[in-house]
Amino acid sequence: MSERNEDKGKRIIIAVSTLFLVAIVGTIIFGINLIQNGSNSNSNGNGDNKEIVSTKNEHVAATVKAVESLCHPTNYKEECEENLIAGAGNSTTTNPYELIKLAFNITIEKISDKLAETKVLHDIEKDPRAKMALETCKQLMDLSVWELERAFSGMSELNLFTVDKLLMNLKVWLSGALTYQDTCLDEFENTTSDAGKKMQDLLTTGMHMTSNGLGIITALYDTFTNLTATKVLGRRLFQDSESPSSVGNRGGLNATLLLNSKPNVTVAKDGSGDFRTINEALQKVPKKNKTPFVIYIKEGIYQEYVEVTKKMSHVVFIGDGGKKTRITGNKNYMDGVTTYRSATVAIQGDYFVGMNMGFENSAGPEKHQAVALRVQADKSVFYNCSMDGYQDTLYVHAMRQYYRDCTISGTIDFVFGNALVVFQNCTFMVRKPMEHQQCIVTAQGRKEKQQPSGIVIQGGSIVSDPEFHPVRFNNKAYLARPWKSYSRTIFMDTYIDDLIQGEGYLPWQGLDGPTGMDTCFYAEYHNTGPGSDKSKRVNWNGILNLNSKAARLFSPSKFFHGLDWVRATGVPCFPGVPPHYRHNKTTFIW
Repeated sequence: MSERNEDKGKRIIIAVSTLFLVAIVGTIIFGINLIQNGSNSNSNGNGDNKEIVSTKNEHVAATVKAVESLCHPTNYKEECEENLIAGAGNSTTTNPYELIKLAFNITIEKISDKLAETKVLHDIEKDPRAKMALETCKQLMDLSVWELERAFSGMSELNLFTVDKLLMNLKVWLSGALTYQDTCLDEFENTTSDAGKKMQDLLTTGMHMTSNGLGIITALYDTFTNLTATKVLGRRLFQDSESPSSVGNRGGLNATLLLNSKPNVTVAKDGSGDFRTINEALQKVPKKNKTPFVIYIKEGIYQEYVEVTKKMSHVVFIGDGGKKTRITGNKNYMDGVTTYRSATVAIQGDYFVGMNMGFENSAGPEKHQAVALRVQADKSVFYNCSMDGYQDTLYVHAMRQYYRDCTISGTIDFVFGNALVVFQNCTFMVRKPMEHQQCIVTAQGRKEKQQPSGIVIQGGSIVSDPEFHPVRFNNKAYLARPWKSYSRTIFMDTYIDDLIQGEGYLPWQGLDGPTGMDTCFYAEYHNTGPGSDKSKRVNWNGILNLNSKAARLFSPSKFFHGLDWVRATGVPCFPGVPPHYRHNKTTFIW
């Protein structure tokens, strides 16, 4: 084909893609209009908008109507409408694509402006923990704006052949931005000043606008995925690329090859490598890195606090085993450090891979919140690693994460956060807490129903640490408690030992009493072991039963909406829900 014909072909594809996207957005607007017309709703500021319509020309009235339609699926409709109408100014656009971009810009602007106002929090100097929380908020708001900006950029990349993938990306990134803002407020819990209330007042509008952006994109995504047409221009648009026959190491690095590959740099405490510390090695990661940068970390106990920043992408840590190559620290809440800041290792850079590594917080149960590993890197993978601590061991903070053949130990909420995370063939080991404490394996933090996040535990085991085993019926252990309103955790094909109480779950004890029982999403499917008996489980509205069709929605291929990033590492991953399995006491073998 000649260059001229190739260019012509590209222009045709772009043109058709644009028309197709407009049609998708138009479908949403049309559907929402039908809902509105059938609901006879007069709430959420429509009276003010009617006055605007009555005093403006027809073009402005059309813009207002388009804004109302676009804002219909959001949680904060009035704020959505007011901000978009004010932001549009004299513009008479009714293009929903342009209005969505405007919503992103307004949200970014409001968060940035309000963050600048944090200097009014004069009283934080009196409370060191509040001061630390404020510094954490600044970092989290920067991360939030980062996610909003790349979501905004992603809008411009939408085309006919990438719409499904990119809309999912937008959902994940917007959910992450919302999670970062919420974490900012969490950091002020138990501080002595009223800075937390002031910060909440500053961030409310930005959080509501972020939530609205997520609502709009979720409506767009749901409408797109529900379209029955699968052919455009005579060719199939999408196919299931995650069937068992298509999954393996094809197109990937192969985990064995990655493990045996020549490292870019080597870290060794004895001086036999390029560096003695991991932090020194991280300084060698190229800017805007796009290929695996392998850091081989030789056997040893590394007492340092490590942060793989947002600018360090495609970093690979390879150790000599979870018990041999260990990064350890002991920062904790009781010593004045907030939960977020207590992490021994923090991973922010996308496409991170950790293999044969150990991550530890050795503070002990008496020190309460003490994070070993915090992960907020999108499309991160951990293979054959160990994460050891007590309360809040593994903070699966945000974005997409996959763990395979890992061991996680702890006492209270020792896997917590709001990521889209799958644990496959992993062992969850409950440790001995303080005498008066109960143990909880997970505390998932989905705040809003539109967030695609959740914890999926598949094909692993939940067992007692040897020291906990003799007291497991005194210090009762549970599967989960709902940290946020829409907490979501699924246990599938997992061996659950007798340490788990028959009730299975605990409510979250909030300031106004127990919460989360009716709005959470907890499910168990095809589990085995003495602790898997569901006959005595708590009778909450949020405890659900899954059939095989529903269970497949939480298999890795469906939950992540694609496994290309996992396959690229070569790390083993079973894509679906296995029809058959056999149990070898601690893991399922597929």
